[in-house]
This record gives sequence, structure tokens and C-alpha cells, in this order.
Amino acid sequence: MNAPAVLGFANAQYHDYVINRPEYKAEYGHWQTFVLPAEFRVNAIHASLLRTGKVLIIAGSGNDQRSFDAGSFKSVLWDPARNTYKLVPTPADMFCGGHTALPDGRLLVAGGTQRYEALDGAVKKAAGTMRVRNENPDAARTFPKGTVFTAPNGREYVSTAEVTVPAAVKTGGGDRTVVKASEQHVFVEAVAQGTGYVDNSPAQYAIKGLSGAEARNLYGMADRMTLEKQDFQGIRAAFEFNPDTELYERVTDMAYARWYPTLTGLGDGRVVTVSGLDDTGQILSGNDNEIYDPADKNWSKAPDRYFPTYPSIFLTASGKLFYSGSNAGYGPADKGREPGLWDLKDNSFQQVPGLRDPALTETSSSVLLPPAQAQKVMVLGGGGVGESPLSTARTDIADLSAAKPVFAPGPDLPAGGTRYLNSVILPDDTVFTTGGSSDYRGKHKSDLLKAQVYHPDTNTFTTAAEPTVGRDYHSEALLLPDGRVVVLGSNPLFADKADTEPGTFEQRIEIYTPPYLFHGERPQLTDAPAAARLGTTVTVKSPRPDGVVTAKLVRPSSVTHATDVEQRSVALDVGARSDGGVALTLPGNPNLLPPGWYMLFVTDGSGTPSVARWIKVTP
Repeated sequence: MNAPAVLGFANAQYHDYVINRPEYKAEYGHWQTFVLPAEFRVNAIHASLLRTGKVLIIAGSGNDQRSFDAGSFKSVLWDPARNTYKLVPTPADMFCGGHTALPDGRLLVAGGTQRYEALDGAVKKAAGTMRVRNENPDAARTFPKGTVFTAPNGREYVSTAEVTVPAAVKTGGGDRTVVKASEQHVFVEAVAQGTGYVDNSPAQYAIKGLSGAEARNLYGMADRMTLEKQDFQGIRAAFEFNPDTELYERVTDMAYARWYPTLTGLGDGRVVTVSGLDDTGQILSGNDNEIYDPADKNWSKAPDRYFPTYPSIFLTASGKLFYSGSNAGYGPADKGREPGLWDLKDNSFQQVPGLRDPALTETSSSVLLPPAQAQKVMVLGGGGVGESPLSTARTDIADLSAAKPVFAPGPDLPAGGTRYLNSVILPDDTVFTTGGSSDYRGKHKSDLLKAQVYHPDTNTFTTAAEPTVGRDYHSEALLLPDGRVVVLGSNPLFADKADTEPGTFEQRIEIYTPPYLFHGERPQLTDAPAAARLGTTVTVKSPRPDGVVTAKLVRPSSVTHATDVEQRSVALDVGARSDGGVALTLPGNPNLLPPGWYMLFVTDGSGTPSVARWIKVTP
């Protein structure tokens, strides 16, 4: 009876009517869009869920040169449960750094931005990499930012960062003493503008202010000084964010500066850190990987292996690391793109063949499919290297439990070729995917207002409600403890189809409520232990223990650039049910269930999850 009146509405009104019907929500879910108060709006580059249930949104300078020049670096702590916000003092530009949760619930944040890129034609001062050498075996030497290096022709170049050069290495003795100079690099630029400072010949540079033996032992070497394009440059700084004090705490710097690195937690609680652009704008060569130990907050060398920037590297049940081939941003098309299993013990690398469209893995999404025990990793979408307009609808799945893993085809993405897709594991053992664009950074107004759910059990996608906000570069999505999904960010190049109007950073936040939360009463967890050891059995409380069908521990997300290597859902064995209690047994393998804080969900027979309880998993 209402149909004639409904059909008389404008299209937008009718659409709003349809998507808000209970039947529609129960099948496709529902989106809500909201805007933070002005003082808390930031360019969301990174988002991490903390054990307090709050979301740390890191902007740093937010891909805004003016904010960088002003030293304005921002982080916001958002409490989705109470919808409250708090600005967090941000001590360095963490824009495009890396991050991961530590076993005690702190968040390790490493790397960020030392300098913004300067494109061809925009470079006014000749610049280049200065290799600072030390031939003195008795002492290291630190040179502050602003140190002047003088060329043989008298031209002067100034360092853009502090640099410490270790003491030279002395071997042998007596007549057979050999001293090998140590070396550390730093970026320098001319003291003035103009082509007169361009020098394409290798040369040795004197360090201003040194004389005598110091001047002979300490000097710079540079291959050339140019006005060519300069890439972003990374920083060495590392911090732990403390969820109790809600402050960043400085820890030991990395040995190498990093911009666009990946941090992956290991089964022993340490973190391996790979790739990134260094403090001269060059991609790290692979002999500079590092491991962070939260016990002493120091870094040590990791095995050598080259990867393009922001590589998707997952910890597997064997303890090996799986590189899916997904990456973001920087690195040659013909190096470090092959997926494979990396063994840190002997530095071996077993290639995993079969990935289709192997040239279209940049800006793709990768996810360790639920449950983690299946040891399957899915690669979704992606595009060509750099500013390529190409994208793919391909999804492929690698079964890492096989003796010789290979990729097998999955279903194509329903929206077609997609870059920057965000993928989120849900507590019903499905994967929610949303957003992205078909072209580089949403060019030609190519954002895809589509979302879908992947079902590992049937290897199929089903349609989800459509978002209303486009999301491409610099967007992220993560699961909340109440079972909803929050989606943030987006940094399109242009705002119109003709690519004539500059784009603006998307600061609206969306929350997606999956269909399972519209299926009636959800199961409850009224009590659970605050901590549990690997391999042990714990008892949780529920008013209807017989209704608890599955239980899983979901690791909180820490996501940026469509890269989230930490999220995983680990199934627990559901055992005896007593009056108000359910016995749950944890796996004993720390490589399957790395130590740290997890969201404990239980679900009923229809897949409806409880609100999560936080539990700390210990060795």
C-alpha cells in the first residue's frame, strides 16, 4: 500500500528508505558516517586498535608539506564506545612510519618523515648523499644537523640531519696493522640556489671546522650533487605508545632511517622490521633489516633480504615469514616482487609460485584468512608499479600448510579492478572488504563505492551495503571490539573526473555494522580471565553456554596503506559446558598465536558474535 508513495520520493530519499529497512540491514549491513569535532579532525594515515578499545589515529604531518614545515605533527585517540576524542602530543613526524602491537599491549611506532619529496623542477638547491668517513680507530664522531662540507672548488653543502660515524676498524698489529675507515651517510644540500652548485663528478669534501689530524681522519665523499627529483626521506626514531599513560615514549633509535617500513611481530615477542626509504631518499638495500626486542628496547641486525616498501609479511605457524607479494609505493618492478617463505634462521627463501597478474601487486591487499590454523593467505586486487593506471580484480590464495605451497585462483572482486582495497577479518570467520579505486589514487574519479564479504568456506563473495564515501590512498579499516568495522582516511589526487581540481584529504569516518548484528539477540560473555597461557584451558562465563558454538581470539589491527600484517583470527577449541561456563583451549604454538592482547569473541550457531573481552596471551 505504501509503494506508490515511496516511489514518488526522490531517488536519494528512496535509497535512504531502502537501506534503513530492517530486512535490508539483516542481509547487507548498514553504514553510518560522522564527522569529528573540528579540533580533532586529522588526516588519518595510520590506525591502530589498542587493548583499551581505543583507536590511535596517527597523522603526523598528514601528507601536508605546510604542516611538516611548521612542525605540526598530530595523533588523535578516539574511544568508539564513548565517542570521545583526545589529541596526543606527537614528538616526531610519524607520517608513513611502521607500527605493530607488542606483547604488553604497547604499540611500537618506528620511522616516519625527515623530508618531503621535491619533484623535478621544484629542486632549487643542488643536493646529494654524503658518505661521511672516519679513519680514526679510537673514537666515533657525531656531526650535528647543519654541518658544512666543502668541495675542492670551495662550494659548500650543509647536512640536513645529525650523523654519527663509528670508529674505524683496526686489525692486526705492528707492521701488519690495517685500519679500515668506517662510513655513514647523510643528505646534504647546497648553501645557496642555482646550477653553479651542480657537480656530477665524484669528490672528497672537507668538514668545516676540523683541522690537523681530525681533518685527515674525518671527511666526506660524494658521487654527485644534482637538481634532480628528491624522494621522501625517513627517520631513525622509534617510540612505544603506552595505552595507560596515553603518551609516546622514546626508545632506542633504529640503525637505519625508514619511510614506508613494515613491522611484523614474531612468536617470541620481538619485531622484525624491513624496507623503507632511508634518510637520503633511497630504498634500503636489504642488508639493513632489524629486529626490535621489547625486553631491552634495543635493535639488532636481522638477516639480509630485499623487499619493496610496505611489503605484506606474515608470521606463519612454522615460524617462517610469508611475503605475499603485496606492497606499496617504492621499488623497481623487477626486484623483490616474488612471493615466498622467508626463514630467519638460515635466511633461506622458498618462492611460492602461481600468483596471477604478478606485475599488479602494488597497492593490493593481503590477509591471513580465518581461522589462522588454515594457514591460507589471500591477495586481493592491486595495481601496476608507481603511477600506473592498471588494476586487477584478481584474488589468489596460497595454502602455506602444503609441502610446496602454490597460489590457487580465488573469485574475482565483484567491483572489478581495485587498488587500495581494505580487508578486515570478522569474528564470524568471514572477511569484509571495502573501498579502493580502479585507478592510481582515485584518478578520473575512480573510487569504488562498493563493499563485499568473502566467505572462506565457500570461496565466494556476497554483496554488502554500499559505502557513501570514496576511499583510496591513505585509507584504513579495522575491527572494533563490538563487532563493527571503522573505515578512515583517503587521499585522492583530484576531485573531478577530468583531473583538473586538486583532491582533499577525506576526514569523515564511517562505521559499518555487519548483518550479524541485525539478527536478534547476540551471545554474551559476562566474564573471562584477563590472561591465559598458550596451550591452556580457560573457562568463560555466558548466560547461555549451550549457545556458544565457536570461539576465537582476534589480534587487534594496526593498519596503513592497505597493509595490515598483524590481524589474525585464531580458533579456540570449545570444550565442556557447565552451568554458566564454557571451557576454551588455546593453541600452544606461539607462531600461530603470538604473545599479546587479543579480543575474545564467541559466536552462536548463526555466526552472531558477542562483544569481545580483552585477554592477554602469554607464553
